[in-house]
Amino acid sequence: MFRRPGKEASPYERYLRGQKRRLLMIWLSRFALLAAFLLLWELAARRQWVDPMLTSQPSQLLRSFRELAFGGGSLFMHFRITAWETVISMAVSMVLGLVIAVLLWLSPFASKALDPYMVVLNALPKVALGPIFYIWLGDRYSIYGMAIAISLVVTIIMIESGFREISRTKLKLMESLGATKMQMLRMVLLPASIPNVIATLKVNAGLTLVGVIMGEFLSSKAGLGYLIIYGGQVFQMHMVMVSIAMLALLSIVLYGIVNGIGYYAAKFYHVERS
Repeated sequence: MFRRPGKEASPYERYLRGQKRRLLMIWLSRFALLAAFLLLWELAARRQWVDPMLTSQPSQLLRSFRELAFGGGSLFMHFRITAWETVISMAVSMVLGLVIAVLLWLSPFASKALDPYMVVLNALPKVALGPIFYIWLGDRYSIYGMAIAISLVVTIIMIESGFREISRTKLKLMESLGATKMQMLRMVLLPASIPNVIATLKVNAGLTLVGVIMGEFLSSKAGLGYLIIYGGQVFQMHMVMVSIAMLALLSIVLYGIVNGIGYYAAKFYHVERS
C-alpha cells in the first residue's frame, strides 16, 4: 500500500518504523560490543598489558585458524565430530525424555514414587560417572553416555512439569466426554506442550554440548574437546582459543536450528511461541 506524498504516517506505521529502528539498534549494539571486546583484547596483548602467551590475541587466532583449518590441522574434522555427537545425543535424550515424561504422566503413582530419585539424579555431578561410562561403553560411546546423562533428567523434569501446567479444566472436560488418556494426550497435552518442549530443546542443546565436551575431555581421540585438552597439554593457547571459538559457532548454529524447529512447530500446531 502506497502512501500519498505529503501525507503523514499513521500511528501504526510510525510504530512499525520504531520497532525496526529498535531491532537495528539492538543488532548494532551486539556487533559493537563484540568489536570493542576484540579490539581491547588485541590492544592489551600488543601493549603487553597481558601476556600474549597466556591469553593469545585475535590476530594470532586468525592465523591459527587458517593453519588448523586449511594447513592440515583437521579443524573441520574435529568440529564435525563434536557436532555429530551433540546432535545424536540431543535427539536421543529428547526422545527418551519425552517418552519417560509421558509414562510418568500416565502413571501419577510412578511419578510420585520416582520423584526423589529424579531430584537426586539431577543434582548428581555427572562428571563423576565418567570412569563408569568409559568402562561400560568404551572410549567412543562413553561421550554419548555422558551427554545423555547430563541432559536426560533435566528433559524429563521440564517436560513433565509442562504437562502439569496444562489446563486441568480441558482435561476434565475431555474425561467427562469419555475420552481415554491416550486421546487426551494426543489431542490436548502434546499440542499444548509444544512451547514447553521447544524451551526444553533450547536448554537441552546447551547441556548436551557440555556433556559432549566433558566426554571428549575424559576419553576422546578427536573432537573439539580433545583439541582443547591437547592444546593445553602442549601449551598452545592459540589452538585452545580457536577451538573455543568453534564451540561458540556450534552453539550459534544449534540455537538457530532449534529456533527454526520451534518456529515451524508453533506454526504447524497454531500455538504461540514462548
